[in-house]
Amino acid sequence: MLKLTLVPVKGKKLLRKFINFPLDLYKNCDKWVPAFEDDEYKSLGPDNPSLAFCERELFLAFRGEEAVGRVAAIINHNANKKWNENTVRFGWIDFIEDFEVAKALVDKVIEWGRERGAQKVKGPLGFTDMDREGLLVEGFENESPFTVIYNYPYYGEYLERMGFTKDVDWTQRCVDFTDQLPPMMQYADLVEKRYGVHIYHADSLKKMARRGREMFHVLNDAFAGLYEYSKLSEEQIDGYVKQYVPVMNKDMVAFVVNEEDKLVAFTVTMPHISAGVRKAKGRIFPFGWMHILPQLNPRKNHIAEGLLIGVLPEYQAKGAALLMFKHLHENYIKLGIKRLLLNPQLEENHKVQTLFGDDYDVKPYQRRRSYVKSI
Repeated sequence: MLKLTLVPVKGKKLLRKFINFPLDLYKNCDKWVPAFEDDEYKSLGPDNPSLAFCERELFLAFRGEEAVGRVAAIINHNANKKWNENTVRFGWIDFIEDFEVAKALVDKVIEWGRERGAQKVKGPLGFTDMDREGLLVEGFENESPFTVIYNYPYYGEYLERMGFTKDVDWTQRCVDFTDQLPPMMQYADLVEKRYGVHIYHADSLKKMARRGREMFHVLNDAFAGLYEYSKLSEEQIDGYVKQYVPVMNKDMVAFVVNEEDKLVAFTVTMPHISAGVRKAKGRIFPFGWMHILPQLNPRKNHIAEGLLIGVLPEYQAKGAALLMFKHLHENYIKLGIKRLLLNPQLEENHKVQTLFGDDYDVKPYQRRRSYVKSI
């Protein structure tokens, strides 16, 4: 057997190989969905604004000339300071079905982290919560939304064999929508009157961009106490506004504002485009858009994906979510959308886990896990 070697990723050629490695690994898997290639270059290249408070090193594993695995080693200094820990993260981890390869990649992250004072290793995690995170541990039979990780079952088996244990889980559920609003929606008018909140209708890209900035500020407040979260910087927010706002469908988002016209809650959904992204291999140009564009029409694609949701803490018990889901449900009826795949939600976050109450048909879809090990 050829010798296994690990090399740090330096230069555009190796970065391209790092980003494209999963395309071969999952070429026969119809449930896996690649990340958008352009987004990967922005995240993993030198201009990622997260590098203002993160260190990172990328590694590729080779047997001879063949790439057999990849991993990113990341230290988020803001998160470590906030959570009073010395942790190195591993992310973007993929490998062939070979325990030696998997262990070599993780050992390299541990070695790199120890050199920088790390006492624990966690993952899969990215630079921030806006990156893909959490290893898939349940729901392998289901097609993943394009914003989350899909991996083979042996990934988790190998990590546990190395001594990793569960740190937290994210559950992902699907919600079926009928052509009738559930009884709970009758209280929407009462919520508006009692708490002075209402749905904001963004009828132009400029207005959506304005709310887009506010959206990420709400996210900072809403997620502040959640697992490993670190506050998004203004530079990061600028990038995410440019990334998200142009592709928003105004009929598939909901903004709730108070009497001062301040955004207090939001949710962003979009058509489920995973099959198109997979056919396009994560590349919009030159011809990938031909596979993706048809799926962006919600009148032909009856499944939606939940991308983001956030409610300011002081409004989490004031029915803001009720207004959002009423607005979405009414629009889904007009558009013909029958199912929503929710974004991953922390298992321990009881408030978000119970948002739909008993009035909707909610089913398990997938489960993702962050693993931890002392080093």
